[in-house]
Amino acid sequence: MGHLDYRALAVLDAVASHGNFEKAALALGISQSAVSQRIKALEDGSGRLLIVRGQPAVPTGLGQRLIVHYRNVQLMEASLDIDLGNRVGMPEIALAIDADSLATWFPDCLQALLAPPRCQLDVRLADSEAALRLVRDGGVFACVAALTPEAQADAATSVTALGLMRYVCVATPQFAGHWFGDGFSLEALQLAPAAVSDRRLLARFLQQELDLRGTFPHHSIPVSGALGDAILGGMAYGLMPQKQAAAALASERLLDLLPGRTLDVALGWHAWNLDTPFTKLLSEQIILSARRYLLQAE
Repeated sequence: MGHLDYRALAVLDAVASHGNFEKAALALGISQSAVSQRIKALEDGSGRLLIVRGQPAVPTGLGQRLIVHYRNVQLMEASLDIDLGNRVGMPEIALAIDADSLATWFPDCLQALLAPPRCQLDVRLADSEAALRLVRDGGVFACVAALTPEAQADAATSVTALGLMRYVCVATPQFAGHWFGDGFSLEALQLAPAAVSDRRLLARFLQQELDLRGTFPHHSIPVSGALGDAILGGMAYGLMPQKQAAAALASERLLDLLPGRTLDVALGWHAWNLDTPFTKLLSEQIILSARRYLLQAE
């Protein structure tokens, strides 16, 4: 592409982030025509379409790669400025984290990252599949996602094992008495409502333990705290992280519907290979916090 125009790349990033040319112009403090002209100049220089015009406007594959490059350069320049003693604004780092990690161990790493503030975190709620897609597309620097054969690192990224999130299947005694009075059976599961943040997790557990294949009634609640409230409120049964459910199980506010049977999900930290003080500290703190909370394989 020859010499890259970083002012134009900043415009490309703004259009992708805000979803349209008008909002990007407002954020950058320039005219909408200037936004259009800089995007067109980039496209003319590359000979490729970089933004698909629509509602929202979205980057093409090459457009997203240029945005990733631009964001990485911004982080590296911020690191150099710190080394040189220059004043520098806090760089923004986007992450994708699953609901259960957000509700349990992830907040433990924030003190070291944000006090004093070293970066601006943009934390996005995403299940494993969506989180990995965001990393591959360059939408986020890193994510917490399940370790699967499909979730392998490539030349630009790395994967670090964090540990196992162990789940138990629980409900209140009243809910269990009403829906599972004759046992936690296939017949009962066709009627009893579940609460899920990721349906695939409960489907995997029910297939593993009862060979249930196919659909089952469920409420989709993406926020872990709200899902836990639904279960503790006696509105549904479902999976909860074992450590999160431990106090309610000990006080008998919840019952383990299949005592001794659990679902273990191996989690990993999937990140771009970008060696700056910000990204290094962030990865170190997240890995440390996760490993303190999650089960470690012996």
